[in-house]
Amino acid sequence: MPLPSFLEVYEGLISTSSISSTDPKWDQGNEQVITKLADWLTALGFKVEVSEIAPGKYNLLGKKGEGEGGLLLSGHSDTVPFDEGRWNFNPHALTEANNRFYGLGTADMKGFFAFIFEAVKTLDWSQQKKPLYVLATCDEETTMLGARHFTQHPSCQPDYCIIGEPTSLVPVYGHKGHVANAIRVTGQSGHSSNPALGVNAIEIMYEVMFALMQLRDKLIKEYRHPGFDIPHPTLNLGHIHGGDSPNRICGCCELHYDVRPLPGISLDGLDNLLRGALKEVQDKWPGRIAIEPLHEAIPGYECPHDHPFIHGVSELCQQPAQTVNYCTEAPFLQQLCPTLVLGPGSIDQAHQPDEFLAFEFIEPTIHILCQAMRKYCF
Repeated sequence: MPLPSFLEVYEGLISTSSISSTDPKWDQGNEQVITKLADWLTALGFKVEVSEIAPGKYNLLGKKGEGEGGLLLSGHSDTVPFDEGRWNFNPHALTEANNRFYGLGTADMKGFFAFIFEAVKTLDWSQQKKPLYVLATCDEETTMLGARHFTQHPSCQPDYCIIGEPTSLVPVYGHKGHVANAIRVTGQSGHSSNPALGVNAIEIMYEVMFALMQLRDKLIKEYRHPGFDIPHPTLNLGHIHGGDSPNRICGCCELHYDVRPLPGISLDGLDNLLRGALKEVQDKWPGRIAIEPLHEAIPGYECPHDHPFIHGVSELCQQPAQTVNYCTEAPFLQQLCPTLVLGPGSIDQAHQPDEFLAFEFIEPTIHILCQAMRKYCF
């Protein structure tokens, strides 16, 4: 049976829905996508292992060749949800228009596996010296469950790893982390005509926000990394809600905020800073302030920019490596081996209506992947 074409693989990936979401109404499994990948990789001579990480959630690891070390090419098999009313194209079909591929996952990032498939088909593997691995993970868009599990239970030890997130084919050697928390203040409601009848949660939240702004200034002053355009951690107050009527004392107020820590700032250390900043307010209002994570924290990531792997891939791309502010699975896979992020398409298309990948990325991506396979597996 002939191997499928690049277009057939790409279309098969995009047309197979694999949304992950913290909202159960949207959340799906990724089994169908993983099954297709397993069949395609097996046809290319890979030995394939599929692991169920949680109900309906799977990781896949394919290995081509024998020996130690080698190159790991990694990507996530899930996508974000979509707002159908804002799409001009079917998000679950691969549409060719305007010299672009449109569809959910074309850039972020199921489409990357089609490029891997095509590059493997292109090469003569008779001179292979080290293995090529392909990893497809689950739930990157929510908990990063797949990458966390793979790092905790590794079944290979490659020399190097490339994660194919959309970087416009510019190598990325570092990015900030992401911590998002909810602070809930519980007061006591009452009639606004007599403040003594209640405890105003909005007023307590004002003290909380003042403490967080002091912490923001402290982070800016004390932590810097010259490799980033914004060289310090950021703290953003993103959502607040409290109260229900102007003539009632507010009984409950909730604030959501996020912090983007630099590489090298430990999550435990950052948590201690956050809780230390709020200790005085919490002591003043015992039992009324609760802090809960909105998702499991993601650390910052950095592969030393002078590492030979970074230099080698930068030469292949003819682009110097850089840092970015968004998050990937890199901080987890970096625990196994030197890791960088490099893939086709623009991050500007990620999580957007009418997500697309421009045709101009097709040939350069296949060429770079072929060169990387030759360099690190032959």
